[in-house]
Amino acid sequence: MKPGPLNPDHYRMTVGDHLEELRRRLIFALLGMAVVLVVCLIFGKTVMAYFCAPMIDTLRSYDVSPQLFVKEVGDAFMVWVKIALISAAAIASPWMVYQLWQFIAAGLYPAERKLITRYIPLSISLLIGGMVFVYFVVLPWTLQFFLGFAISVPLPYDAPPSTPVPKIAPVLFDVPQYPGDPPAAAEFQMWFDTLQQRLKFFYRGKVQVIPFGPSNLIGFQFTLPDYIDLVLGMLLIFGLSFQLPLVVLTLERIGIVDVKTLRSSRKLVYFVLVIVACAITPGDAITASVGLTIPLILLYELGIWLARVTPATATETGTE
Repeated sequence: MKPGPLNPDHYRMTVGDHLEELRRRLIFALLGMAVVLVVCLIFGKTVMAYFCAPMIDTLRSYDVSPQLFVKEVGDAFMVWVKIALISAAAIASPWMVYQLWQFIAAGLYPAERKLITRYIPLSISLLIGGMVFVYFVVLPWTLQFFLGFAISVPLPYDAPPSTPVPKIAPVLFDVPQYPGDPPAAAEFQMWFDTLQQRLKFFYRGKVQVIPFGPSNLIGFQFTLPDYIDLVLGMLLIFGLSFQLPLVVLTLERIGIVDVKTLRSSRKLVYFVLVIVACAITPGDAITASVGLTIPLILLYELGIWLARVTPATATETGTE
């Protein structure tokens, strides 16, 4: 005997039952988040180092002291907590989305559940792709551009001495180079670490670092919180913006626009995408706006292609 169509009325729940189910799913989601958060707090300092790697590499490429600074006493600690929370949310997001999906799926038809689950892998892939694109392409390019510009600004003039300087033979000394830290450094000894590209000296039994910068007009003192906020903002913006193909596909499936209209409106859409990219990218990074505009245009074309080649389900065509 062939089963009849699924009738949600057979599975109706009271408002209290819905709230109880929602509470249960939220508890499961938060418990999973808490477990991952503990792990992220343990490895938070290592993750922080990976976040800072593009900036450190850029500073090294311009022969500038590869360090980030803090202005407030608790800045480093708060950045550690922020990175741990965001990393835990990102890692635990599949589990939390699964709990939310279990709550929502009970009220959907099989065809509707199939439609949503079909595109979840693509959505996750686009999200990860956007973040990887930021970390390996846009962020290094942005840092290289702006640091290179700042270093190229010369001093306005070389001020001549007001009084003649006696010609005295200068007393100069060479700073020894060493790959890392010497195994037996003595008090007040100085050396240049060729691996970390840092000028170091030994003081009170510890290795200390002497910051140095370019000899031109502009020097650098980048703060850790500002840099982390820039990176996190770019990761979030690019990750969400890379969902554009699914947005285009959804608009076509629900009948707001068709493929022909999507194609004929390319010039207008491209113009809007440029404005949107300039408006949503964090900070004043022009390179980030350019770096987002080009992928958005390509992703829009991907959305048109998906709308053209992806067959509609029974629910989308209005039949059951």
